[in-house]
Amino acid sequence: MEHPLLRQYRGADPRRIPPGGGPKQQGLGSGVIVTPEGHILTSNHVIEGADEIMVSIGAEQKQYPAKKIGTDPATDLAVLKIDGEKFPAITFADLEKTQVGDLVLAIGNPFGVGQSVTMGIISAKGRGGMGMVDYENFIQTDASINPGNSGGALVDFEGRLVGINTAIVSRTGGSQGVGFAVPGDLARNVMQSILDKGRVIRGHLGVIVQPVTSDLAETFGLKSTDGALVTEVTPQSPAANTGVQRGDVITHVNGQKITDPRDLRLTVGGMEPGAKVEIKYLRDVQEKTAQVELAELPTEQGRFAQNDSSATGAVL
Repeated sequence: MEHPLLRQYRGADPRRIPPGGGPKQQGLGSGVIVTPEGHILTSNHVIEGADEIMVSIGAEQKQYPAKKIGTDPATDLAVLKIDGEKFPAITFADLEKTQVGDLVLAIGNPFGVGQSVTMGIISAKGRGGMGMVDYENFIQTDASINPGNSGGALVDFEGRLVGINTAIVSRTGGSQGVGFAVPGDLARNVMQSILDKGRVIRGHLGVIVQPVTSDLAETFGLKSTDGALVTEVTPQSPAANTGVQRGDVITHVNGQKITDPRDLRLTVGGMEPGAKVEIKYLRDVQEKTAQVELAELPTEQGRFAQNDSSATGAVL
């Protein structure tokens, strides 16, 4: 269920000619040059449906026609390409070293006024449950993000890419200090998959999971609500082939603790099909371990109704 105050700002709105003719509709958005050859990261909703995409750099008057290389609606990311070389490409920040409270800058083209910079802090990391995309692991910031900023860079004070600005929560439609950016490491992985394979390919375990509520934890005799409760196992899936059953609680993947279904979805979805992983799960309070070779997530299972921060009913 989408957050009622969520605003996702379109940049290059779809160019549609209304019935009976008329001028083309246009919009403005932002993007980030990530390679010297002219590859650009932006938000998928900025360019979705666009017939033509033109790019200007900084204060330059010159415009570059951009080719859409690939999109990933599941993370609201898109990769574009402009012709040329030796473009000023951004470097990526090490997000493991970023902390809540770090100063950041939001760069973009708000309201079409031109390249602008606003300052704020990282308010939170790992935000989800907005109901906007399948894979939500947002960086929250109070740096001002307004219409036209979508797809632009959130950078640290050394100019390294922390995230791609994508949405805000607002009662007015303008910035109220609650903005969200797709983490730079996730954006880089999505981009690399699009460049290497033409699309984003994700790992598939073959389970449907739900959160472990306090009542369920008490019923199952569990010590905490951490983990993801398996409610269904897809026949002939990797999970089924290794004996995972309905009622099991997945607690670790490759030694990484799983806190809830969203965490499991992000972890499995970030792995390649064919990857061999170790999962730990609880059955009747007893810990079990299984070796699983991930399959590829079917396209039709790439969307789900994300009702809360724990991704109830997530297909993995």
